Amino acid sequence: MPAQLDAAQLIWILPAAFALTDWAAVARGDRRTEAWAKPATLASLIVTAVVLGAASDSAGVWLLVALAFGLLGDVALLSDSLPRFKAGVAAFLVGHLAFLVCFADLGLPRPTWSWAVFAVLAASVAVTRDVVPRCHHLGGASLSVPVAVYTAVIGAMLVCAWFTGEWLVALGATVFVSSDATLSVDRFVRPIPHAKLALMVTYHLGQALIVAGVLAAT
Repeated sequence: MPAQLDAAQLIWILPAAFALTDWAAVARGDRRTEAWAKPATLASLIVTAVVLGAASDSAGVWLLVALAFGLLGDVALLSDSLPRFKAGVAAFLVGHLAFLVCFADLGLPRPTWSWAVFAVLAASVAVTRDVVPRCHHLGGASLSVPVAVYTAVIGAMLVCAWFTGEWLVALGATVFVSSDATLSVDRFVRPIPHAKLALMVTYHLGQALIVAGVLAAT
């Protein structure tokens, strides 16, 4: 058991190292380093999940599907162009649907504390309430409708994450949602100081916490 525990701890060094490299690149505006460090972080997180046995369980397989689409979204969002943004939204939308299936596979016992998710959801809605109207103003229905659908799906993902009763999964989903909120408000509503660094840190931490939570539950 100690040897297995040590191996499990060591494999996490890989995504942690890439994440720190990416955060440093974002902080100093180094787009060349970010171009490989950002996708490498999620790719190494997928490797970590596989090494730790995710592929041996149905929930783990759906976790890997979600991470794979997250990786596609990461690549799409390396560009700031609107078409690439839409592609990123589509990829993450599919990823969140996969998370929904993953969490359902874990079971949704809905412990008493999990109902607090609706307070978190209400706070998220309050923060991002202007995003969809601004998207409609900037790009019409072709932009606002996908963003609205994405917002609904990620809200459902958040609720299901809490309803699993797995606190790591719930925390990870909450941190992930905060990352998305930062991105959408900064891009469409108003600039947020150091938004890109904040959203990348919370995004990577959110994904890692979800992975750790799902692996612990299976």
